[in-house]
Amino acid sequence: MKQLLLLLFTATAFGLSSCNETTEISEVPEISFVSVVPNVVTEYQDSLVFTISYLDGDGDLGQNNTDNDNLYIQDSRNQVAYGFRIQQLAPDNANISIQGNLNVTLPNTAIVNGNASESVTYTIWVVDRAGNESNRVSSSTVTVNAQ
Repeated sequence: MKQLLLLLFTATAFGLSSCNETTEISEVPEISFVSVVPNVVTEYQDSLVFTISYLDGDGDLGQNNTDNDNLYIQDSRNQVAYGFRIQQLAPDNANISIQGNLNVTLPNTAIVNGNASESVTYTIWVVDRAGNESNRVSSSTVTVNAQ
């Protein structure tokens, strides 16, 4: 089932460059966790903004088809994965390396254990147009407080 989550996406520090002759960049996308803000939220009220950096050797990260998810954020507490769409970052068949940062907004979260407060981390990964799945990265800990 498609999640009804709003993806507020920006690609910052977007760079297109040819591969360096001495350094081969993998065609499988590679990501790194940069940040999640804020680190304390009120359930159902506050959004979380995740920032990851990406590097893709052939530039096929992102998708123009709005029906396809290609970035996933999975909740460590219940293993629910939320799908988002990264817009296409380089033209079709460009075959160039790209790198930059992505900001993705998870509109809200909830407490799942019934307590007044709960800690959570998220696992994030991306999939390029060729179907290559990136490494998975974990976010820093977020504290969710009851309303």
